[in-house]
Amino acid sequence: MTSDVDYDAKELYAERHKRVQDAISLKETDRVPSVFYSMFWYAKYGGVTCRDIMYDYDKLSAIVRKVLNDFQPDSFSLPHPIIALGPSMEAMDYKQLEWPGHGTDPNVSYQFLDKEYMSAKEYEEYIFDPTGFYLTKYLPRISGVCEGFGKLPSFPGHYYIQSVLGARYFSNPAVVESFQAMARAGDEMQAMLSKAMAFAREMGDAGFPLAQGASAISPFDYFADYFRGSKGVMMDMYRKADLFLEAMDKAAVFIVRSAVAQSERQPCKTVFIPVHWAFDGLMSEDHFKTFFWPPFKKVILGLIDAGLNPLLLWEGDCTSRMELIGDIPAGKAIYWFERGDLFKAKEILGNVTCLRGNVPPSLLNTGTPEEVDEYCKTLIQVVGKGGGFILDGGIGVPDEALIENVKAMFDATHKYGNG
Repeated sequence: MTSDVDYDAKELYAERHKRVQDAISLKETDRVPSVFYSMFWYAKYGGVTCRDIMYDYDKLSAIVRKVLNDFQPDSFSLPHPIIALGPSMEAMDYKQLEWPGHGTDPNVSYQFLDKEYMSAKEYEEYIFDPTGFYLTKYLPRISGVCEGFGKLPSFPGHYYIQSVLGARYFSNPAVVESFQAMARAGDEMQAMLSKAMAFAREMGDAGFPLAQGASAISPFDYFADYFRGSKGVMMDMYRKADLFLEAMDKAAVFIVRSAVAQSERQPCKTVFIPVHWAFDGLMSEDHFKTFFWPPFKKVILGLIDAGLNPLLLWEGDCTSRMELIGDIPAGKAIYWFERGDLFKAKEILGNVTCLRGNVPPSLLNTGTPEEVDEYCKTLIQVVGKGGGFILDGGIGVPDEALIENVKAMFDATHKYGNG
């Protein structure tokens, strides 16, 4: 027999899920929904170090459980896949990040290392065979234990008996060592993800839906952040424009396929996409219209065609881009603006996409609860009017946010209804 508590939790889950989905669909809701998203603020709330929650999966779960019960958001982003990575990154000898206690202080967040991991001369190799390039060139550069993969041949040139003869490459000691090391890292990652998904199910049973499942990226950011580096990609727009565009078109296919495959294993069909290079002042409008938006739009439309809801976190101030990014199907996506003018976004994009944000980090870090309350009230009454709005911080809850200010933000949706 189902207990009253179980019934209440199921009813609460259904109510919250519908509230968020209606907001995405641009329908008016009973009140503006909220989402809890953060990275290392959980360490502050739990009185532990950032390193602690990277390495102790159960400790992270216990803190997140308390946060959800204390703040009662309408949905939450599972933090484990972006935080609880310490053991696996150590096992891989991962090189693109420094992290708490491993390059940075135990109480300091990630430090991304902006380096060139693919040369400009390698675009054609990537375009011709992305998988081969990734396995034998890219992985050995970002993971110390993958260096042996550089000993593997170009397998598409093998056929018939050559496929049998090619088995010898898998006995190369360096290749064997790399596969064994990655298997150990994979076992650790599987252990973490098993605990993360069990926790997500537990919180779902307690009435808290997930706010996002899979993740994706814009093709421009894919190359700028993780392959070419900032200096390289800025030169590529002038010196390698045609190859850069072709490579982004190729990458877009793999990005969509990966997100769709991830989503098949996820209960939530919202795909998180942090957008790093699109903000005002970083590139001209012509460059945005040539290099950034067309390949990115292919990703967005591919996800929507697959029945998914893209969630784009527009980092920085992207106000000048708002007129350009509205040519997507209405009621299918979420645009989360970190610092863009959300009131202008309501005027320009309010009939196209659900808006999310954008209580400033400075206000959450240094303001008063009264100031936070007033800011949220204005957002709810103006941007939330008529539906299509989700309240959140500019980039979630920042690591330094004052606890009383976070509470004021989440209390506001209950105080001020639907605008």
